[in-house]
Amino acid sequence: MGDSAETDLLTNGVLKSVLLNEEEAEEDEESSELIILGSGSSTGVPSPVCLLRPTDPPCHVCHKAMEGLPEINKNYRCNPSLLINYRHADGTRRYIQIDATKNFKEQVLRWFLIHKIPRLDALILTHDHADATLGLDDIRGVQNSNDIQPMPVFVSRNTMDSMLERFPYLVEKKLKAGQEVRRVAQLDWHVIQTSCSTFFEAVGLEMVPLPVMHGEDCLSLGFLFGKTQRVAYISDVSRIPESTERLISADGEWGPVDVLILDSLYRYHTHNTHFCWEDSLAAVKRLRPKRAFFVGMTHEFDHERDNLELAEWSRRENLDVQLAYDGMRIPVHI
Repeated sequence: MGDSAETDLLTNGVLKSVLLNEEEAEEDEESSELIILGSGSSTGVPSPVCLLRPTDPPCHVCHKAMEGLPEINKNYRCNPSLLINYRHADGTRRYIQIDATKNFKEQVLRWFLIHKIPRLDALILTHDHADATLGLDDIRGVQNSNDIQPMPVFVSRNTMDSMLERFPYLVEKKLKAGQEVRRVAQLDWHVIQTSCSTFFEAVGLEMVPLPVMHGEDCLSLGFLFGKTQRVAYISDVSRIPESTERLISADGEWGPVDVLILDSLYRYHTHNTHFCWEDSLAAVKRLRPKRAFFVGMTHEFDHERDNLELAEWSRRENLDVQLAYDGMRIPVHI
């Protein structure tokens, strides 16, 4: 058998394995779904330094993350990002992404193709750090031409100010004398409130900002959305303010959220700007969501090993918590 035929068979096998994974429900035409585009930390997994200058013994997880193709390796993790495949009341599909990461193009080529995502309709940014914004320039790769309607991008005032400095060519402005039009991503910027008492609409889906602290010097945003089922996404957090916690707590006015996607950076260490294993578990015990998924994980997490421990913890606490992984599909009715 030739190399080309072997490659085709391998690729088809990978796609079939991903699409038929027992953890992924068959698509319901009436439902929406969440797709985890990235479940790793800002540096991702594997960490290059673990492969370039291996320790003795070598990093177990980073070497596991290099085994086989990333599409079927749950220890291979890109920067945290979420795609919302939203079925609007009018029957059309809308595609909303949270964060344009450093791995934006890789995530699109890997997961949009497998999950048949044809485009992006809106983008929401959690904060202005590199792992949430440096993929903005690559958005032009999913737009047909410069003649299309600019894609709405929703940001806080602080993030907007940062984008004006970092990506002036992506922010609409009047051209100066002698300045040429640049063929870049077409974006329509919207500044949103950073209060959980407000909401904004992203192509028909109501989103409530969830302000959280990402270190005490940085305000990041999580987001709450969905009416039939409620989803809370909080990717970068070291402290959840009381007003935000009340909104997503089982003890709050609206009861528990159906799905909580939550930051968890280190398995064995602590960090000043992120929740880690013990912080994340403590938050789940306080908030008591119906289901919780951890993202933002470094190479301290071994997916198979730590998911088994989470399953035991979940049985003891009568809660449903597991590690997310890149490409994971979570069907929801929102």
